[in-house]
Amino acid sequence: MSERATFGAELRRRRRAAGLSLTELAERTHYSKGYLSKVETGAATPNPALAALCESELGVPGTLVPLLPREPVRRRTRPDVRPSGLPPATPDFVGRATELRLVRDALEADGGICVVSGMGGVGKTALAVRCAHRLETGFADGCLFVNLHGYDAGEAAAAPAVVHDRLLRVLGVPAERIPADPDDRAALYRSCLRGRSLLLVLDNAANAAQVRPLLPAEPKCRVLITSRSRLTTLDEARHVSLDVLSAPAAAELFGALTGNPPGDPVARVVDRCGRLPLAIRIAAARLRAHPTWQLETLERRLGAEADRLGELDDGERAMSAAFQLSARRLGDVESRLFGLLALHPGDDFDVHAASALSGLSLRETDRALERLHDMYLLTQPEAERYGFHDLLREFSGEAVLADVPEPDRAAAFRRLAAFAVRSAAQADCLTTPQRFRPEIAFGEDVPAPVRLDDDEMALAWYRAEWPGLVALCRAAAERGEHERCWQLAFFLRGFFFTSKLWDPWIATHRWARASATTLGNRWAFATMTANLGVALVDRGELDEASARYREALGVYRELGDEHGEHTVLAHHAWALHYQGEHENALRDLRIARDHYERTGNRRNAAITTRGIALTLTALERATDAAALAEQVLPVFDELGLALDAAMTQNCLGWAWFHTDRHDRATAAYHDAATRALACGSAYETARAYTGLGNVAATRGEPEVAAVFWARADETYPDLDPVMVGEARARRLR
Repeated sequence: MSERATFGAELRRRRRAAGLSLTELAERTHYSKGYLSKVETGAATPNPALAALCESELGVPGTLVPLLPREPVRRRTRPDVRPSGLPPATPDFVGRATELRLVRDALEADGGICVVSGMGGVGKTALAVRCAHRLETGFADGCLFVNLHGYDAGEAAAAPAVVHDRLLRVLGVPAERIPADPDDRAALYRSCLRGRSLLLVLDNAANAAQVRPLLPAEPKCRVLITSRSRLTTLDEARHVSLDVLSAPAAAELFGALTGNPPGDPVARVVDRCGRLPLAIRIAAARLRAHPTWQLETLERRLGAEADRLGELDDGERAMSAAFQLSARRLGDVESRLFGLLALHPGDDFDVHAASALSGLSLRETDRALERLHDMYLLTQPEAERYGFHDLLREFSGEAVLADVPEPDRAAAFRRLAAFAVRSAAQADCLTTPQRFRPEIAFGEDVPAPVRLDDDEMALAWYRAEWPGLVALCRAAAERGEHERCWQLAFFLRGFFFTSKLWDPWIATHRWARASATTLGNRWAFATMTANLGVALVDRGELDEASARYREALGVYRELGDEHGEHTVLAHHAWALHYQGEHENALRDLRIARDHYERTGNRRNAAITTRGIALTLTALERATDAAALAEQVLPVFDELGLALDAAMTQNCLGWAWFHTDRHDRATAAYHDAATRALACGSAYETARAYTGLGNVAATRGEPEVAAVFWARADETYPDLDPVMVGEARARRLR
């Protein structure tokens, strides 16, 4: 029995013992099923990479490598030297099964050109080399590996003519036969590849212009390219974009390097490394270099965001250096924008926010963002929005923003904050019409607000932007932009009320109160305090809400602001109502309504009347309550207050329910649900569904009730029975 047959027979025996089919082994090793079959029968020559991989996948270390033939038989298409310049494969390679398959499929397809692109440190070269080792045996004339030095420190990107010279020498062309003229050299290169079957790995490409002259015309040749740029203009290539490792793969890599089993500490460490393979390897090396460190020590050191990049440096490798190689290829416009974007405190942003920061036009900004995205310096979590990898944000703030003069940084943040207030004010006007708004001044350098044509567009804008606006509100307070802090909070309040986002609502208004105090702006302080009370009532924190209302009421009276005073009385009445003090609530609501009617404030008068109706229902005067609700519904429709109309129909349904007018209650709740859905209020929609379920249960229709209650739970689970009468009635069924 020959050595080759011995290897193949042992591989077959071990595979079957492991319960794997040839197809399953092919999927695990990324070698083709046909090739593995030939290896097992002795028709194809095994290689060390295959032997080591099969040992690993089958869990039989040391059993296959010794059986490799000493003198591999090579198929030759020509008598030239068969080059193989691949670097060693990276040990402890984990994950990437999908990407490996995509690269293999691309290289096996017609044309056979694949671009693997990704940010610095994500493992592009490791993936390419691993693929090349697995595929090399399928190329009769071997493999060529060339570092194009597109992103190398201290070394210019290799010119195509220089690469041609190098490759021609490897292919056996004597130096004296290599033409000096670049075009002639390129022609000779293509000629030398004619008829060959060769895998060409072009690592670390700068751009498509550097790569295109190196592409062979021979269809039996294949090309695998890696780059920190997407190289999208290589139309003939298939493109594989490499992202960070999955959480399990990242933990597996760290464990393989350090011996630490998966668990919460490892998960936190790799998350703080941004799940970048290079960062994980550096962190593991740091841990190995300090035997006295515990895993928690490394975790704590990486947890200090201000010096995380400093910790990711093992003396030979540094994440900041890897990022610098990408940043140095930026033009002045892109570099300045990249630095200024670090001032944006949100997780993502759009071109409008970036334009406000940079002071560039939308078109110029869009082009610069595209360039940064093409170079993997920005992510694109969804269409039209951009963001940072955590480590790149830190790098941008530390290394790139430092080159922007401080006055320019301060002006950029002021523009961003003012633009955000301007846009939020426009959105608030569309989603909460008729609301009182203070006059806000904007400088000439503040960009126009985003275009919002109607309330639906405004609501969609809020949904996309609110997390960033909350972060910006806090950053404004921290940077001393106190006017913009309380203004942002003011214009977020309506959306937070509709969406019931209580935590950010409360947080923004607490920052805003502090900013108003710093400014000495008593009106802003009282308004932020009163709006904070609304949020606290909405969340059921009634005692604290009452304390805030009393505080705001005192300031408004001190200022002689009758509108503010009566608005707080009306808002506090809701807290009194929910606390069971219905008579006191009714008294204050009527005082407030009388003031609004005297001053011609139809919106607030109607809202307060609806509150009176709800209170009358609690006082067992539901017929009177229904009459008031029916009276104010046309006012809300006339004023375009869709959410208030939905709330009024729910109030009407609640009143009719208490008078046993089930048909009328059902009609009111159905209309409330339709209106609430249209204006994006999951809370009022769920309230209406709960009411419909209650009516059905009272009528003796438990199946119908269950359907409506299930809809309510799906739409907005856990309605508070203290705040929502319908939820309280449901509990009694």
